[in-house]
Amino acid sequence: MTFKLNDIRDNEGARKGRMRVGRGIGSGKGKTAGRGQKGAKARSGVSVNGFEGGQMPLHMRIPKRGFNNIFAKDYAEVNLGLVQKAIDAGKIDVSAVIDHAALQAAGLGRGGKDGVRLLAKGDFTAKANFLVAGVSAGARAAVEAAGGAVQVPEAGPSEHEKKTARREVNKAAKAAK
Repeated sequence: MTFKLNDIRDNEGARKGRMRVGRGIGSGKGKTAGRGQKGAKARSGVSVNGFEGGQMPLHMRIPKRGFNNIFAKDYAEVNLGLVQKAIDAGKIDVSAVIDHAALQAAGLGRGGKDGVRLLAKGDFTAKANFLVAGVSAGARAAVEAAGGAVQVPEAGPSEHEKKTARREVNKAAKAAK
C-alpha cells in the first residue's frame, strides 16, 4: 500500500458528529429532545445548581465554622532561607535595600497586597538591609546576627482614629464660632 498526501483522512468513526436533538421522531431524539415531560428542567435556562425542589439545600443544612476577617492584612510570607538561596544565585543584590519589589523580581514574595513579612525559617548569613511590612522576632534576630538591619515603616493612624480626630476638629471649630 502506498502512502499519498492527498489521501490522508481520519480512521472511520474517529470523528463523531454531535447529536441534533428535536429533529423529528425518526432521529431518536425528536419531540421532547431527551428532556422528558414538562417541568422546570424541560424548559430552557432553568436548571438551578444546588436546588433540591424546595427542600433546604445541602450547602445551607451543614453547620458553618469560623469567619473571614475583612480587615485582615494580606502579607506575602518569605522565609530567610529562600532569600539566602536567591542571594547565592545572584538574583538579589545585597548592596541595595531589599524590599517587596526586589523580592518579587527574584521570584519570592508573590502576592501580598499589604507587603512582605519576613519569617525565620532557614539559615541566613548574608549582610543585607530589608525594608518590609512585617518581621518575626526570630527573623529580625537572624538578620541582625548576620550584620544586616530590618526596617519596618510605622503604620499611619487607623480610619477610626482619623474620624475621631476630624470630629474633634469640627467640635473645636463650632465652639470657636
